[in-house]
Amino acid sequence: MSDGRTGAVVFACMDADTLGGVQRVTHTVAQGLAERGHEVHVIGLHRAEKPFRYVERPRYTSHVIHRAPVGRLSGPGRRRERRALDRLLREVGPGFAVLSSPSVVTRIGDLLPERLLPIGQYHGSYEHARGSWHLGSVTGHYGTLEKAVFLSEEDAWLFSEHALLPNTWSIPNPLPAWPSRTAELTARRVLGVGRLEGVKRFDRLISAFAEACGRPARGGAGPGTGSGKARSGEAGSREARREAGEGWELHLIGEGGERGRLLSHAAECEVSDRVVFRGAVPAALMPDEYMGGSVLALSSEHEGLPLVVGEAASYGVPSVAFDVSGGLRSLVLDGRTGVLAPPADVTALATALAGLMASAAERRRLGAAARAHVEAFRPDRVLDRWEALFEQVTR
Repeated sequence: MSDGRTGAVVFACMDADTLGGVQRVTHTVAQGLAERGHEVHVIGLHRAEKPFRYVERPRYTSHVIHRAPVGRLSGPGRRRERRALDRLLREVGPGFAVLSSPSVVTRIGDLLPERLLPIGQYHGSYEHARGSWHLGSVTGHYGTLEKAVFLSEEDAWLFSEHALLPNTWSIPNPLPAWPSRTAELTARRVLGVGRLEGVKRFDRLISAFAEACGRPARGGAGPGTGSGKARSGEAGSREARREAGEGWELHLIGEGGERGRLLSHAAECEVSDRVVFRGAVPAALMPDEYMGGSVLALSSEHEGLPLVVGEAASYGVPSVAFDVSGGLRSLVLDGRTGVLAPPADVTALATALAGLMASAAERRRLGAAARAHVEAFRPDRVLDRWEALFEQVTR
């Protein structure tokens, strides 16, 4: 891999230091490649409002172009950006520029010097792109790059077939580390990890958790949520869930603008005493959270390849999730390493949660299989795939 190892690698993000999955993956891969001998730079076009530190001792160089958060740029602002990027990139050796999103591709793709070969990443799923402006942007701009990188083989195939991209490649997000020990899965704790923002739909997770604990279903949290009236045969099931769910808590790890609304929703669902809002937890302390959990639940409207599911699996913690992307399906094999529910079907998510809350044996079965499955996402294996891509591009 001599060509790949000696080449510089520049990662460019809209902002590289906000709390988010794209940023975490970027810093994990940047550190890993730097440790393998690459000259690595991470560029954030903007600074986050609340900068988050992902790597304590980075082996790569970080740069911020604008000190203000992401927003519309004035004419003078764009000219300053071009000058700053030109100065920065002039000092970087030949290699590769990894552009982390459609917005970054369109913003700086034409500013790259010829010695930096452009690689476009897309961290979402084909399902999400199809329902937004992303598909048109990927279709219009990624085909001219050296490679277009997606999170799963399924997504790469879908973009190749439906967006007619001739240059697709798939590389999953890497786990930040590979733990030597696993969770006991005896704690009565469901984990929900992510920003408290609308797209994560933690209101649906709270509703599902309440149902799994035997509370009456509440309306207003999306399709699949019950009306609150008991149907025939449900009373006994609810009583069984109430017994199995005794003592269980839902811990929401993250912060965001939805916190107040989610607090109110937990009260409406009669689980205020069981939903614990933990706030942001530093990355270095997340291993303790996974070790103390028994189930991870994901209720997002859309995801690419959600790193939290892979991280939980590496600790032997199984997941229940809405089936929203090829990347998610590459992590959770339904019934084998976790449980998938139809998108937005709160009652199905509640049933999946209730089943795992009621059975430690099932949690252990799925958790052990999940850990074995996500070995493919270990950092060293994902870094091998990046270097294989670099070799293929320069061959």
